[in-house]
Amino acid sequence: MTHSPLETAPLFHLGPVPVTDPVLVTWVIMALLTLFAAIVTRHLSLMPSKRQVTLELLVGAIDEQIRGTMQTEPGLYRALIGTIFLFVLVANWSSLIPGVEPPTAHLETDAALALIVFCATLFYGVHTRGLLGYLGTFADPTWIMIPLNIVEQITRTFSLMVRLFGNIMSGVFIIGILLSLAGLLVPIPFMALDLLTGLIQAYIFTVLSMVFIGAAIAERPQESSNQQRGTT
Repeated sequence: MTHSPLETAPLFHLGPVPVTDPVLVTWVIMALLTLFAAIVTRHLSLMPSKRQVTLELLVGAIDEQIRGTMQTEPGLYRALIGTIFLFVLVANWSSLIPGVEPPTAHLETDAALALIVFCATLFYGVHTRGLLGYLGTFADPTWIMIPLNIVEQITRTFSLMVRLFGNIMSGVFIIGILLSLAGLLVPIPFMALDLLTGLIQAYIFTVLSMVFIGAAIAERPQESSNQQRGTT
């Protein structure tokens, strides 16, 4: 009986629920990020330490990216966007640990991340516009576009998942093949390239998430013209 190369055997079971290696690595990453957040946010003061300065630079960079991409103030979106970036980055870089396969090289992890972005897009769209106002965006510019706009919501979520999966999985395959053929030292330059690829893919995934959410909350030209008429 043949098995799919994408299939992952469970390590153990929690009752009827199988726990695979990507799930276990994901739990470890979430635990480490939670511990990291707890440590770096302790003892914040008006006279910042080097640790606090580094944290403020990271938060400031995320805020500026949100302002530039979504054209809005970052307060409401900082936690989600920052968490997505840090998780995807650490997950991608976990491939550099011997014996660890990054969870982002597995389709189910990337599907879960894309689903989070999809749900966040719906949530922030409804939160900003109201339910009827957000549903009305699917009829933009005309009601004939409703089916196409619905399909677009689904396909772009699918593309978000496949893009991350394909890039990270291919990197893991290349490193694995080189290790099996050339030994331990030869693939080191490729592992350095894998670091850069992991950073770029985390950035792209995060920026696309901001673009999708930003499109859901963006003011339509018709709305802005109505507001201008109301103020004149």
